[in-house]
This record gives sequence, C-alpha cells and structure tokens, in this order.
Amino acid sequence: MFCRQLASWFELIASQALLDELQRALAYPLRARIGEADAAELVRWIGDNATVVPTPAGEVPVHSADPHDDHLIALASAHRSALVSGDKHLLVLADEIPVFSPRGFLELLTG
Repeated sequence: MFCRQLASWFELIASQALLDELQRALAYPLRARIGEADAAELVRWIGDNATVVPTPAGEVPVHSADPHDDHLIALASAHRSALVSGDKHLLVLADEIPVFSPRGFLELLTG
C-alpha cells in the first residue's frame, strides 16, 4: 500500500494490480491467520477506500532484488508516496526510497 500525506491525513493509494496481488497473497500463506471472508472484506475495503490508480509505465528510481516488486516502487514514486510493506526486498531499500514496515508506519503516525 502507499500513503501520501495530505495536510493532516493520509491518502491510501493502490493499483488494480496491487489489489489483485493482495487477493492472491491472502489466498495462501496468510489463510491460516485470516479467514476467507475476512480476506475478501479486506480487499473490498481497500478497493473502496483507496484511490485506485493505474500502474505507471517507465523506469523506476531503484530496483528491488525481486523484479516483481518494481511495479510497487514505480507506483509509489509516480505518486510521491511512501511505500508500506512487510516485503524484505522492499524494506532494504529504505535508505533510497520512503518505505516503511506496517509497524514502522503505524509508529510514524502515532508519534
């Protein structure tokens, strides 16, 4: 997910590709922790509440060790947003792009 600070609130930004990826991810490894109905509700809630934008084409400012993550970097970069992810390939880029773990982002919000 991506968050861009606007005044004193944050805008949640996602792409359809990201929503599709989230739906697939919630269907397997996390299924033991998140029930099918809750997973579907989470994806629906994000789709309803996020600003859903197209994934931008073009070069990214940095590349992830996992090339499948580059579309997330492109999306965050195009919208001048922080990337919030638990993905280790993205988190190691924190010195190069604004990327936070979910816990780190929550701590940022709560000060």
